[in-house]
Amino acid sequence: MRKRDWISLEHVNHMIALDHLDRMTDATGLIQHAIYSIPRRESGYTTDDNARALRLCTRLWSQQPEDAMLCRAGVYLSFLEHARTRRGGFHNFMDYQRHWLDAEGTGDSQGQAVLALAEVLGSNLPEGYRAVARELIEAVLPTLADLRSLRAQAYVILAWGHLWGAGTKDIEPLESIAWSAARRLVECYERCRRPDWPWFELRLTYANAVLPQALFAAGRRWPKDAFLEVAEATFDFLDRVTTVDNVFMPIGNDGWHVHGNDKAAYDQQPVEASTMAEAALVAREVTGQEKYQAVFQRAHGWFHGENSLKQSLVDVRNGACCDALQPHGVNRNQGAESTLAFLCTELRSFEGKIAPQVDRTAAVSGA
Repeated sequence: MRKRDWISLEHVNHMIALDHLDRMTDATGLIQHAIYSIPRRESGYTTDDNARALRLCTRLWSQQPEDAMLCRAGVYLSFLEHARTRRGGFHNFMDYQRHWLDAEGTGDSQGQAVLALAEVLGSNLPEGYRAVARELIEAVLPTLADLRSLRAQAYVILAWGHLWGAGTKDIEPLESIAWSAARRLVECYERCRRPDWPWFELRLTYANAVLPQALFAAGRRWPKDAFLEVAEATFDFLDRVTTVDNVFMPIGNDGWHVHGNDKAAYDQQPVEASTMAEAALVAREVTGQEKYQAVFQRAHGWFHGENSLKQSLVDVRNGACCDALQPHGVNRNQGAESTLAFLCTELRSFEGKIAPQVDRTAAVSGA
């Protein structure tokens, strides 16, 4: 067996380059799109992207508190605070002149926002940051209870699961919403599954892996329900559909994959690799099955050229990622969603190599 290549915790932040993330971020927040590596200001900002950035920076700051990382987290958290609507939910689209372009946002933007806020609340960020996160979560609860998007409900389950795992107190209202959301996912699965199609819908579209990932999280809390069984069946199906010759080949967004038809091979999006990688690690943590590590490795390798075109999508030195794999090559634009998908997956890869903590007192004493 090859010796594991351990790295120390304090070095992780310095191995994740944030140059491109900083280039895409201004005093308002994270700009949505780029033309090559240059921010495309006319694309404005989204709550989705700023929420993803907040999650990344919260994780990085929790590993190694630094003023620069805290400042980044503050910008993205401030964006979410400004994004809340009078009804308690969140806007999603803002133009470059700081005008909101929607009245209520999307279901997914509500889910992405509450997931990021949960990571803040369950972290060791300064008390003021955590207080803002709790206030925003409490304000959005009525909106979360009415969500109908399956992926939005999955994000809510994951948000609650993070807080429950962190031992956060006074989250019972969110737990109730999360349990109901998990039940709805199972109901959708029972309604749509076919002998050759164990899935929640009659087509595979975007961010597919967050659905079984949410049920893995629910199954950890409520093992007597069917959550874990459905999570394993659907995730294994998704893995089969997106693995070709031991290479990760996600559902392309140029047509998706409708039951009974061939799947779209392109455009392959970085968010698919990122969500698959994250779900694989949660599956391994919950079930203890090492087979899911191979799923993670395939999804992580997709960014670095282990894909159907054998082309890397990433600029590791600057922490940037191209927007898609297209039939004849790589889309060279480096937008926010793509870059964050890469950075979050890269961080998870490094976390798996963190050296175990050593009881140095015991080592010195010979205990």
